[in-house]
Amino acid sequence: MSNFRHTRRAALAAMFAVGMHLATASRARAEAPPAVNAAAPTAWSSLSPEEQKALSRYSEKWNSMPADQQQRLVRGTRRWLSMTPEQQQKAKQRYARWKELSPEQKELARKRWHKYRELPPDQQARVRENYHRFKNLTPEQRQRLRERWQNASPEERQRMLDRRRQRMQRQGRPTQ
Repeated sequence: MSNFRHTRRAALAAMFAVGMHLATASRARAEAPPAVNAAAPTAWSSLSPEEQKALSRYSEKWNSMPADQQQRLVRGTRRWLSMTPEQQQKAKQRYARWKELSPEQKELARKRWHKYRELPPDQQARVRENYHRFKNLTPEQRQRLRERWQNASPEERQRMLDRRRQRMQRQGRPTQ
């Protein structure tokens, strides 16, 4: 059971990290250069010097790469280059945490990410907002909240969710 909780906790952490990446990446995308044409290969010479430097390990095999792979690399590079040093550092930390996950944890995080992406934008915003609220709690408060939820019966969990929805309605905020 302890291993399950650790796996679940790690997967949740990965999902939240991906959510945070979404929040910063969407801002970076808005500031990034226009997207690469999805149908055509990208000529190495059309890349900026900064992009060529970031992609230098691919320079020898660039022309033999499939166009979609080139474009994924260019999009990622442009996103990376549009980030602040602080955002880049956070991205490196998230990637290091991701690499430490087991294949099962990574798969669970991917499934949760896809489920998140299928939510309407207003529900995605609520997920991000709740994540920020959770992160602003002290470690002790987060632990108490986790324990309270884990120790609750399904009926108690439903009552907790219902009370939260009622509070949100009283505050004039939409509920899920």
